[in-house]
Amino acid sequence: MSDPGNARVTFLGHATILIEMDGVRVLTDPILRERVGPLTRTSGPPAQELWSDIDAVLISHSHWDHLDYGSLKMVGPEVPILARTGMAGEFTSRGFHDITELEPGDSRDVRGVRIEAVHAEHKGFGPPVGGTELCLGFILHGSQSIYFAGDTAFFADMADFDIGLDLALLPVWGWGPTANPNEHLDPMGAARATAVIKPRVAVPIHWGTLHPVGFSWMRPSTRIDPPHQFAQLVRRMAPDTTVRVLPNGGSLKVPSASRRTVPRDSS
Repeated sequence: MSDPGNARVTFLGHATILIEMDGVRVLTDPILRERVGPLTRTSGPPAQELWSDIDAVLISHSHWDHLDYGSLKMVGPEVPILARTGMAGEFTSRGFHDITELEPGDSRDVRGVRIEAVHAEHKGFGPPVGGTELCLGFILHGSQSIYFAGDTAFFADMADFDIGLDLALLPVWGWGPTANPNEHLDPMGAARATAVIKPRVAVPIHWGTLHPVGFSWMRPSTRIDPPHQFAQLVRRMAPDTTVRVLPNGGSLKVPSASRRTVPRDSS
């Protein structure tokens, strides 16, 4: 459990992050099994203590690499799930009981931490739910502020997230050999986003964890190094932001801010 006033994030691979803040444990886009659909993890699944006793799960959208019902059942059917409007029916039909549907700008309080849904720019076919017009990012507002981008391309309105963020969790790749900048942030797109939203710390996510079964050569890290390319670009484009690259299972204690976060309208 994180100390009051100092959030901690643990990178569990791809877009699965344990966020601990003000005594609240939040899990994003949990992929906890060795294999999901046509994808497999490059390393073993995360340890159970890293995804137990969760207070809320955030689901950004319905692609294989972000929404896995088997992993959600491991977390537990009673854990509150926050997802985009239109997805609740699929969750309830599979035995999950506490679903909050959100539109960008909506929020839910989880034991004193306000979790706000924000826009994400990402589409495409994504079984088992279907097309992913239903995409979200999230900003967690507590003693510190953390932006989880989910899966998104760069968009101009990211400037709205320049609120004095303590930490941004930004995707820098996909799971294949290329990243389409119209659908995903690549290292340059993520650096542009960093320059616009101006977090004190940025952690690259969505890289190096998953590849299609039998095609380990498709890992981008065999050709380029997305997180460290991102770090190099941020040093040039957003020098006031510190980049921390976390390995699978690695944690970061978010340092306390010296500046105040500008509240976003919760109406």
